[in-house]
Amino acid sequence: MTEYRNFIGGRFIESETRATIEVRNPATGDVFASVPAATEADVIAAVSHAAEAQKSWAKLPAIERGNAMRRLADVIERNAAKIGEALARESGKSLADATAEAIYGVELMRYHAEWARRIEGEVIESDTPDETLMLKRAPIGVVACLIPFNFPIYTLVRKIAPALITGNAVVVRPSNNTPTSAFVFAQALLDAELPAGLVNIMTMSHDVAEVMCTRPQIGMITLTGSVVAGQTVLKYCKTNIAKPSLELGGKTPVIVEPDADLDAVTRMVLAAKTAHCGQVCTSVERLYVYQSVHEDLLVRLRIAFHERRYGDRGKSPDAMGPLANAAARLRVHHMVERARADGAIIETGGFVPAGEGYFYPPTLLSHCRHDMEIVREEVFGPVLAVIPYDEFDDALAMASDHQFGLASVLFSENYRKVMKAANEIEAGELYINRFPADPYQGYHAGWKRSGLGGDDGKHGMLEFTQTRLVILKH
Repeated sequence: MTEYRNFIGGRFIESETRATIEVRNPATGDVFASVPAATEADVIAAVSHAAEAQKSWAKLPAIERGNAMRRLADVIERNAAKIGEALARESGKSLADATAEAIYGVELMRYHAEWARRIEGEVIESDTPDETLMLKRAPIGVVACLIPFNFPIYTLVRKIAPALITGNAVVVRPSNNTPTSAFVFAQALLDAELPAGLVNIMTMSHDVAEVMCTRPQIGMITLTGSVVAGQTVLKYCKTNIAKPSLELGGKTPVIVEPDADLDAVTRMVLAAKTAHCGQVCTSVERLYVYQSVHEDLLVRLRIAFHERRYGDRGKSPDAMGPLANAAARLRVHHMVERARADGAIIETGGFVPAGEGYFYPPTLLSHCRHDMEIVREEVFGPVLAVIPYDEFDDALAMASDHQFGLASVLFSENYRKVMKAANEIEAGELYINRFPADPYQGYHAGWKRSGLGGDDGKHGMLEFTQTRLVILKH
């Protein structure tokens, strides 16, 4: 049993309470670590430390902030294996995938460090003679970062890197399912000698998280999570009129036109649907297939899904891993059962395996209708609903007729249809003949209930700023 401590004010502290949170390996169900449950006093202190550190951090030339972030990236790179080891155990990922996530975080940190010389304002013509308008970019202050369980290191960097380069300080709450890698990451903050209090990392209950997020110094809350979690954060934001940045649910539609390479589609659908057991916001969740190729693709997918192995990736790295916890598996299975009762046919999968761990097999559903719960609600598991269509316009309409609008995919070589989708799809991202991978120089932003604001690239970086208009009479 490994015990961890919260990272507040530039050091690992002993909590005032003995309350802890158990962390389980989802591949076995065994408790392997405990993390401290921060108290209200802990998070109040953390926010105060962040507010104090932010004042001097914001005054540094941006290039000095960028240099500090590059130094941090170097330390993370040297400790990627150690971070990956913790991440693999808490998430059910293979050691290779978990270490690769840490390395991807390194590249993301270095990318944002390069914005140091590129944060720009504007000079605007005034209507008044001998006057100039200057629009300047300024940090928001202290940002509360709420991290999900599925990519706990990548998402942590995705949030703190743009916050830091723009002059903010952060308080971070990792998921209680996957917190240990964040504390290993915190050691890198010490080793990189970042200013004390600039980044604080704590585990806590929902009630204490509310205290943290509603402190007067909090100017922004950024969350990757569910719609329900996003609605809760919006309530927190009301306290201080804090700025929200929310990446919420997804229900990625994939349209397969008759000219698509069905072997390639099968290979990519399987990889996308079973990556991290389907626990990816942009994972394919509904597949719209042109009628003439529907049966052919369904046969290929049935074989591929049936043959895909699952198990403990610590022992079999190439297998599909587990869901996050027992409750997640039960939720996914109940959705599959309700889909079957509503007329869907389970082509393969659809059962709870015996044995330890929170595994669920790749599950393929045919004879689905657009009004079914399995099509309308996010599954967040290795389950795929397949729906045939007759006309491209019908598929495009069904893809957009949804509460979510995060990512979307089209397989077609017809440039007219590609451009029609590019102009009409109701989603923040459209991938052509490939699956989502969130290029960090792009902009990952959802429409509708998929979120507010966005991550990555110039626009994601600017989310962490506010403007000041200077009217200069001369």
